Amino acid sequence: MGLFDAFKKKECSICGGEIGLLGNRKLEDGNMCKTCAAQLSPWFSDRRNSTVAEINEQLAYREENRSRVAAFHTTRTLGENPKVLLDEDAGKFMVTSARNLAEANPDVLDFADVTGCDLDIDEDKTEIEYKDKDGNRQSFNPKRYAYSYDFYIVIHVNNPYFNEIRFKLNHSRVDNDQETLLDGPNAMPRSKTVGRPTAGGARPTPGGVRPVPGGPRPMPGGARPGMAGGLTSNAAEVRASVEYRQYEQMGKEIREALLQVRKDARASAAAAAAPKQAVTCPWCGATTTPNASGCCEYCGGSVNG
Repeated sequence: MGLFDAFKKKECSICGGEIGLLGNRKLEDGNMCKTCAAQLSPWFSDRRNSTVAEINEQLAYREENRSRVAAFHTTRTLGENPKVLLDEDAGKFMVTSARNLAEANPDVLDFADVTGCDLDIDEDKTEIEYKDKDGNRQSFNPKRYAYSYDFYIVIHVNNPYFNEIRFKLNHSRVDNDQETLLDGPNAMPRSKTVGRPTAGGARPTPGGVRPVPGGPRPMPGGARPGMAGGLTSNAAEVRASVEYRQYEQMGKEIREALLQVRKDARASAAAAAAPKQAVTCPWCGATTTPNASGCCEYCGGSVNG
């Protein structure tokens, strides 16, 4: 391949349009422009291993999805952003951050498509250090650590184009704003954002300590109880914080709701598929197999009492 061929514009194997220099999205057996790629499901992640035929099939599915979005009527909302929207009357749900649903075209799934749901809490830690008299960073002995957490929901689904929907509940890491570089070995750690409102609107106390119902009382001067007295971790304090509890509860609510609607949907499907039992009609006395409405096939009377 010559130098000219390397910079030659390619043609999109999906729409036939010209692909700009930085706009190519490789497929297993072709190329795709970024405009066509933007129409794929946001939960789809296997583009490079997909053929042109498979991408066309998914785009047809995505176009059909628009009618499902138009028919969707939200009856319950879970989470903040993204939100889990439920249409309990139709037995469907979607996960989206979009305000304009028609434009975003989020995937609409059936409750019965859910195969599982997990709340994943990712823990990370950063060493707390101090500056010596020369301004150099030094470790405490023993070392001290500040912990932070992210909260993820993972919805396992039965879908031909993706098998899970994973999204984060919190917008920033839950860490109680622990300062990780102190002015000296005897300095007391303080909040980096004194006075910033917490999740739910409560404001920290002077010194940046967030009061937690049932938790330890703030110490004078803004010292953090979890790191006082030579303790090496603030993990327990962070896990007892308002923010941590808020996102943990949010995740549990989403998980429990999705598992419950899946259970209900599958129970209804099993009942509908079960063989109908012949009964005696209390109105005409005939032996009848009730129709879908629970009525006698001969006289039309209800046989369910």
